[in-house]
Amino acid sequence: MHTHLHSTLSQWVSRQSFDLDEAARFSPTDFRLGVQWLVENDQPDLAQALAEAGLALHPQSEDILAIAGLLAMTRQDWPLAIELLQDLVNVQQDNIQPTTCQMLARALTCNLDLVAAREVLDQALRIWPFDDTLLMEKQAMLDAVNVYEGSDTRN
Repeated sequence: MHTHLHSTLSQWVSRQSFDLDEAARFSPTDFRLGVQWLVENDQPDLAQALAEAGLALHPQSEDILAIAGLLAMTRQDWPLAIELLQDLVNVQQDNIQPTTCQMLARALTCNLDLVAAREVLDQALRIWPFDDTLLMEKQAMLDAVNVYEGSDTRN
């Protein structure tokens, strides 16, 4: 992270707020790095505010959509995570990454939309049939369903 960004983030942490005009000077990559740095420095609310500012300034940025989606997942805000990751899928289009599909499927699973999660994984596995991350995610989803159904039948 370059010195100016680090210095600016440090000032924002000490003030517990940031200046949108100042933030507008940063690139989408800077926003991603800034959100990561704020999370690492236990500033989740400021990280969320910075992610939202980044989305307002760069709504089609893969960097910002990815980090904002991941941040929403860490906050267990499943509807927001799904929305952001679906936006990322739309931005990536033919360049979609397996990790994007895996994160979207996990957010859908956590939001209890297992049908949509399975569809995302099945579609991704048609593109990348041997991707370990996708295969493990599908297995984890199936295991979770089996545990749920098993515990449901025992009650």
